[in-house]
Amino acid sequence: MFTGLVEGVGEIRGVKRQAEGLRLTVALPFPAAELVLGESVAVAGACLTVVEVASRAAAFEVSPETLERTTLALKKAGDRVNLERALKLGDRLGGHLVTGHVDGRGVLRERREGPEHMQLQFEMPGALSRYVIEKGSIAVDGVSLTVNACQGHTFAVNIIPHTAQATTLGSLRAGGQVNLETDIIGKYVEKLLGLKSPAAAGITAEFLARHGFFS
Repeated sequence: MFTGLVEGVGEIRGVKRQAEGLRLTVALPFPAAELVLGESVAVAGACLTVVEVASRAAAFEVSPETLERTTLALKKAGDRVNLERALKLGDRLGGHLVTGHVDGRGVLRERREGPEHMQLQFEMPGALSRYVIEKGSIAVDGVSLTVNACQGHTFAVNIIPHTAQATTLGSLRAGGQVNLETDIIGKYVEKLLGLKSPAAAGITAEFLARHGFFS
């Protein structure tokens, strides 16, 4: 489990294709000695397992499922990736609950530069739009962000200067692909209520009250 608060940006040093997946070697922005074999690290928002630790780098194996759902299949040596180690019990939860289980890829459609902040507008797969709500949370390449607006298959977020400098989002350009993880709460609510979509289910205030959401 992660928070979406990126610890630093690493650089991919090696990409080795394997029979079914690939192996990524990433130069770390924090001491490699702090990692242990088998622990989880969010790499560009995808939860990966440490399989080797070197002096200043770590290696991760990427499964076929992860390659299919994420942008890791597109990465090459020299690319920069956001990194976050797993949350410890007792740590402050400054972002939101992020599992590192990427739902799909998004595409940056528009980047608007302001005097200080910037606004990024993304297109997402249609199946994810029902989990994205205004003022809700979403993880973009592992960065916890607040959705400022959403319409159809697009959503917009604001990026403060610190986030632009401390993550890869500051250098993202139109057409660039990102990993998206929607808020896990919406998925569980949908599963527990047996819903396919709000429109098909006919959700009303009475329906929500009957299922204990409010009285």
